[in-house]
Amino acid sequence: MTTPIPQPPGIPLLGNIFDIVPSNTWTSLQKLWEKHGEIFKITVFGQQIVFVGNVALAEEICDEKRFRKFVGGPIVEIRYAVHDSLFTAFEKEASWGIHHRILAPLLSPSAVADSFTEVRDCAAELTTKWKGLSGGTRISPIAELNRLDLESTTLCFYGRKLNGLTGPEHPMIKAMDEATGEAVMRPTRPRLVNWLFYQSKFKKATNAMRKYAAECLEYRKSHPTDRKDMLYTMMNAKDPETGKGLTEQQIIDEIVTMPIGSSTAPCVVSSTIYYLLKDPDCISKARQEIDSVVNDGQFTHNHLERLPYCTGIVRESLRLSAAAPGFNIEPLPETKGPVTLGGGKYQVPPKQTMIVVLHGVNRDPDVYEDPEAFKPERMVGEKFDRLPEGAKKFFGNGKRVCIGRNYAFMWCLITTVVLLKDVDFEMADPSYQLKQQGWFNSRPVDFDVKVAPRAK
Repeated sequence: MTTPIPQPPGIPLLGNIFDIVPSNTWTSLQKLWEKHGEIFKITVFGQQIVFVGNVALAEEICDEKRFRKFVGGPIVEIRYAVHDSLFTAFEKEASWGIHHRILAPLLSPSAVADSFTEVRDCAAELTTKWKGLSGGTRISPIAELNRLDLESTTLCFYGRKLNGLTGPEHPMIKAMDEATGEAVMRPTRPRLVNWLFYQSKFKKATNAMRKYAAECLEYRKSHPTDRKDMLYTMMNAKDPETGKGLTEQQIIDEIVTMPIGSSTAPCVVSSTIYYLLKDPDCISKARQEIDSVVNDGQFTHNHLERLPYCTGIVRESLRLSAAAPGFNIEPLPETKGPVTLGGGKYQVPPKQTMIVVLHGVNRDPDVYEDPEAFKPERMVGEKFDRLPEGAKKFFGNGKRVCIGRNYAFMWCLITTVVLLKDVDFEMADPSYQLKQQGWFNSRPVDFDVKVAPRAK
């Protein structure tokens, strides 16, 4: 006999609509996980969704012999802006395979290493700006790091320097936030309400994102270069299987998609700053490692593998922050009859949408001792290698795993090292406790710090 999946009490017809705050979905799900544990479900307007919140169940539903990515809800809504791009393509659409075969080789660990210098130099440009601020100036790490992410991603992938670390914020940043926010909200409203009251805002944000992409493309056309970067590949390469390339509109789709995906990286590093300030001993250990390996010389890609503790800091920040907060799974379409989980403990229908809640998975007490504590050493070397695969789903799963995960991790590690090497941080409000919010990511809110040149 199976065990019923826990569900909070609802109300007739509406179900659990009041258990989820649409403007802060992931925090609502964190609270439900804290109450119900490894698995729970809700029903909204008759639609049932199952949520998984421990490592064993997450690992089970990541088995691609039984399950696959579910493209639905907000992911379908953001197709309005990026169509059948890598992130949003349905399983049946040939575009995903074509785009993936063309672009994946550019995002392998060895390929992204070529972006090291540009990422490092952009990060150093940011710390130079910070070191020039007057004493006591408050900054928002997430706002500053959002600028850095767009600056370095645009330069590395598309060969264009935005010079966006100072001055007005680039419109792409606001447009991404508004478009992804609207994509999350739209499934919670009647279609007529979306069309009457919110469509113009969604269209405006979409137009701003696609304008950014079109400008990147036009800049390359008017400034020819021998750079063999992502934009060059999108403009010139052919799929080795079909012989097809990307159309201009598909190039724009993918130019928009990449910064939306990389927007989780600033969330990770801004969370890292918070966790480190709460545990100054970690800052000391990281700086000892950085000073020992890099010292006063130039920070190079070869140093990265010699910074295991800093690598552990980034992994532990990924774990606790759950910056990419979850992903959607469904049974394979040929599945017949009920689907059992947990060795037969639970049962779901064959077409059941399931969402992995990484806030819960990453705090599984069966895997992590003292799971709420920030302990980078548990993410170093053999300790990290011995973790179950279900505990390493920071970037999604399987063939639909985040294509930019190697670049994103490198960006987080480089940025963290440069910040620790160059500047000192201080909580603007020493009593601040981490609060998170987000749409396609989960980021610190109301978190400010003071920065100064590092005192050695």
